[in-house]
Amino acid sequence: MAQVLADRRDIDFVIWEQMNGEEIIKNGNYNGFSRKVCDMMITEARKLAVNEVLPTLQDGDRQGVVFDKGEVKVPESFHRPYGLLQEGEWSSVSVPEEMGGQGAPRLIGYAIEEYFTAANWSFLSYQSMNANAAKMIHLYGTSEEKVAYVKKMVTGQWGGTMLLTEPAAGSDVGALETSAVKNADGTYSLTGNKIFITSGEHDLAENIIHPVLARVEGAPSGTRGISIFIVPKYLVNDDGSLGERNDIVCSGVEEKMGIHGSATCSMTIGAKGRCIGYLLGQENQGMKIMFHMMNGMRMEVGLAGMSQASAVYLLSVNYARERIQGRDIESHADRSAPSVPVIKHPDVRRNLLEMKSYVNGMRSFFYYVTTIEMRTSDAASEAERQLNEDLFSLYTPVLKEYLAVKGHDVCIQAIQVFGGAGYTRDYPVEQYARDTKINSIFEGTSGIQAMDLLARKLGKRNGQVFEAFLNEVFKVSASAKGIDTLSGLGERVETAAHRLAETAAFIGKTAASPRVKVAFAHSLPFLHAMGDTIMAWMLLWRAVVANEKLAGNPKKKDRVFYIGQIKTAEFFIRTLLPAGMGVMDGIIDGSEAAIEIEDDAFGGL
Repeated sequence: MAQVLADRRDIDFVIWEQMNGEEIIKNGNYNGFSRKVCDMMITEARKLAVNEVLPTLQDGDRQGVVFDKGEVKVPESFHRPYGLLQEGEWSSVSVPEEMGGQGAPRLIGYAIEEYFTAANWSFLSYQSMNANAAKMIHLYGTSEEKVAYVKKMVTGQWGGTMLLTEPAAGSDVGALETSAVKNADGTYSLTGNKIFITSGEHDLAENIIHPVLARVEGAPSGTRGISIFIVPKYLVNDDGSLGERNDIVCSGVEEKMGIHGSATCSMTIGAKGRCIGYLLGQENQGMKIMFHMMNGMRMEVGLAGMSQASAVYLLSVNYARERIQGRDIESHADRSAPSVPVIKHPDVRRNLLEMKSYVNGMRSFFYYVTTIEMRTSDAASEAERQLNEDLFSLYTPVLKEYLAVKGHDVCIQAIQVFGGAGYTRDYPVEQYARDTKINSIFEGTSGIQAMDLLARKLGKRNGQVFEAFLNEVFKVSASAKGIDTLSGLGERVETAAHRLAETAAFIGKTAASPRVKVAFAHSLPFLHAMGDTIMAWMLLWRAVVANEKLAGNPKKKDRVFYIGQIKTAEFFIRTLLPAGMGVMDGIIDGSEAAIEIEDDAFGGL
């Protein structure tokens, strides 16, 4: 049976064979979560995603959301699966038990979410922020606030958002104008406007809890003076029941290129002067607190890019096996030769293998970073915890950006595999291409992620964290060099890692010089070159594991799978990685053209 949404064999390979998930689970605090239990959970999630969530994909796109007098109605088909996810506690699988979750390993929680995201990202957006918003309250809220909000948000009974962006304060969060005035009873009165708020208003949950960034009257300017507040749609009574409607309302929804089923709202705060907010943590600590949610959401966005790419890849390879068109190129001169499935044509095969290499590499990278996140929580020592925390911090902007952009690229390639049919609404690949584009903008644009990597992460601990990453690459390349059939690939990846180290040293030195603008003009190409190197590392790692498994004389189906891993690694490392090496050459060449060109010379005047 053809796989849809995600290749289960590949997920199992990454979690249990490449990442050695059983050892990770055994060494963590995951009592009751054996491999058998985890496999059953993923299987049930896949059934729910295919049978209940995937059928809403087209509805979400074609019906969209309906805005009327401050209220937003989602497509009717969303209500049943939302209730099923809530009933089955699927949104809380890997949420810690102390927060009302099931406490499953993050690897398993993300595998489950991969299926739901691939099935309909617009639908899942109404649940995707709940646990991350609840985590902030769990970490910084009072005991009363934890009791009032956390469990209901985790289960999906109540929704969660993140109110950050304003008309005049997008990436420059410090320019926000939303204000807060402290009241005599310790609450705050908020006034302002927010835009681009995912799930800011909808009819799936009975209440929506908004974490809102605002500046307390008299606080310092810039990000130093930002605080964060809990602002419920409905105020909550002491007994946990819903009270009166708070003065925070949706004033409109955006008409977007894609994700039409996801409500992207403009929010008006305190128009009647009665918006009540509750300070979360301390005043002027809003950005520090918000970043606990931001990093989680960056992971979610990266997962979305990878999951959607996985879905369209499987659609494409299945279509290519079935679509009969043209004679085999070796029989092209023979007019009596039969037409063949398009998967037999060289360029289609190249296209599919390129898509496969990115999907496989992105999946391995995502779950690898997930294991680092898990090790941060399960570390046996402070030194181990700190190293994993630093590595997670280093990888996060790369994961978010690279998976978002390459995920969209894979969706565009899918349209090519389908040909003219892919450009029509008869097939979902054109919708996936529109839906997934937002991922490169969500939670910070491409340039913001590149600035974060260069300015904050690359030189962390005098470059020791980046060096630790490179050492992991060198370990895998050394293993590959010890295998006759993989030695050449190992040498190529080792060369790329050394070149990346040289490029990092160059761009870091340039950023610390008067040519700082030149460095940042090259920061995004550097991030993508780092991503290319990581893809090569992940695919080579897969090939090393596959080679070990082949030595054990596996079943025919597994043998084909493992050989496919080796061929995929060979394709990427020999065909696509050289382009990444060329990007590194361009960075070290250090052209200043983007900085030196006069504004008027861009033309268009």
